Amino acid sequence: MDLLILGGTAWLGRELSANALDRGHTVTCIARGTSGDVAEGARFIAADRDSYDFADIAAESFDSVIELTWQPGQCGDALRALAGRAKHWTFVSSCSVYASHRDVDGDESGELLLATSALRAEMSEYGEAKVACEVATRDAVGDRLLLVRPGLIGGSGDMSDRAGAWVARCAGFPDESLMVPDSLDQVTQVIDVRDLARWMISAIEEGLVGTFDAVGPQMSFGDWIALARQVAGHSADLRVVDPGWLIEQGVAEFMGPGSLTMWLHDPEWRGFMARTGAAAMRAGLTHTPRAAFMQDLLEWETFCGLYRERRSGLSIERERELFS
Repeated sequence: MDLLILGGTAWLGRELSANALDRGHTVTCIARGTSGDVAEGARFIAADRDSYDFADIAAESFDSVIELTWQPGQCGDALRALAGRAKHWTFVSSCSVYASHRDVDGDESGELLLATSALRAEMSEYGEAKVACEVATRDAVGDRLLLVRPGLIGGSGDMSDRAGAWVARCAGFPDESLMVPDSLDQVTQVIDVRDLARWMISAIEEGLVGTFDAVGPQMSFGDWIALARQVAGHSADLRVVDPGWLIEQGVAEFMGPGSLTMWLHDPEWRGFMARTGAAAMRAGLTHTPRAAFMQDLLEWETFCGLYRERRSGLSIERERELFS
């Protein structure tokens, strides 16, 4: 196949292009190129999507286009230029498009947020912007559309530091007590970026259409912590603390500096990492066993540096301060 990836230099986009190239497909990537290089063998067109007119490929058609943007203006420009010249179109959306995250085992039928009217959205409108992109893409390509809504993604190449934070903490300080919120029965799920990319390229090869939540297997937060400790060789005890107290101390939830990642205290978000994902699994999505995935996370964290300043995760200094 002749694939066009609108992106392709950052994490998921690069993994998609590398997987497609490994299968013998031709890949063109259009991106700024500031996030890294394209996979070896891909054709690269440097472009600022806010002003790009697609003149470089004006005479070309593609078996499939993969769009990763969350900016409605960029999405609309690409659709106007390319929708008529693509046999198949994949839009990578997000589970952040859903209006409610309260219920466990939600699926693709859930109510969506209202689409933003902004062509250039702020990060605070991320979900609404993805909805706007979904609407525009569905209107433009109709029954040629594969709409993928990933949940939390983890694995090698992750620069958000979310999924690997716990195993990194356990490996970096295996003899120090580990502070965890008393939310061990909370459901979590992380999809391996390689599993996601592998499934998406297979789906494109098969001409799959429809809407799919692409999420990892459900497991409890407590089981995730236990697996991280096992893989990292953490031998000290757990200090299970009251979630409300952590909030009072200014400990952030889920992601970002000073956070305990993959933890969500607000019951309105208990279903955010607990979607069923059944439709994608029926369509062929498989998951790397969690122990192997955790080992891969540790290898990536070790490569990046266990003691680096993190984009997500609680520093050991802050953890000790809270214990004192």
